Amino acid sequence: MHKPQRRKRSILIMARYISLVFTPFYLPLMGLVALFMFSYLSMLPLLYKLMVLVLVSLFTIVLPTGLIRLYRHYQGWSLLKLISREGRAVPYVISIASYFTCFYIMNAMHIPHFMSSILIAAIAIQILCALINNRWKISTHTAAIGGTTGAVMAFSMIFGFYPLWWLCFLIILAGIVGTSRTLLRLHSLGEIVGGYLLGVIAGFGAVIVS
Repeated sequence: MHKPQRRKRSILIMARYISLVFTPFYLPLMGLVALFMFSYLSMLPLLYKLMVLVLVSLFTIVLPTGLIRLYRHYQGWSLLKLISREGRAVPYVISIASYFTCFYIMNAMHIPHFMSSILIAAIAIQILCALINNRWKISTHTAAIGGTTGAVMAFSMIFGFYPLWWLCFLIILAGIVGTSRTLLRLHSLGEIVGGYLLGVIAGFGAVIVS
């Protein structure tokens, strides 16, 4: 294999790994970590914070990922079929239902409102993406990172912390993830940018309003 072909193959493999690692399901977890680091919630007991992180991980990462995988195997679909515009409807429903369940449990456990507001932001982004998906295959990967960016901006205004380094990290991450999705030919540039802007607006608005 010639060097240019090897280089191209290596870039595509790296892009695939980046796309798999930074899935949209990590939005609530990243938001909670930011809250535990920069707000008065950092004073909560470590065991309590770990309990909340485990709960959110189960219902926003483990459960939807597992159910979507079972659905794909039941349908006999390839991964490309699942991530096509037509194949994303049921995964959206599974994901939104899992997030709503997590939100309900957090409220039942009287977990502080600012924590559950992250779930509201994530649910709002997923509902908007699901509605837009009927006409346009918007990028949920960059929408999730945009949502985290918007939520961090909102929390920085509410709690008065300096978010510059977090915002720099999230913007760079959005660029890396967006580039990987483009290299894999899963989204156009418009779908990447549109997803990020939608996420920023929805994430910021959901936290401020709630």
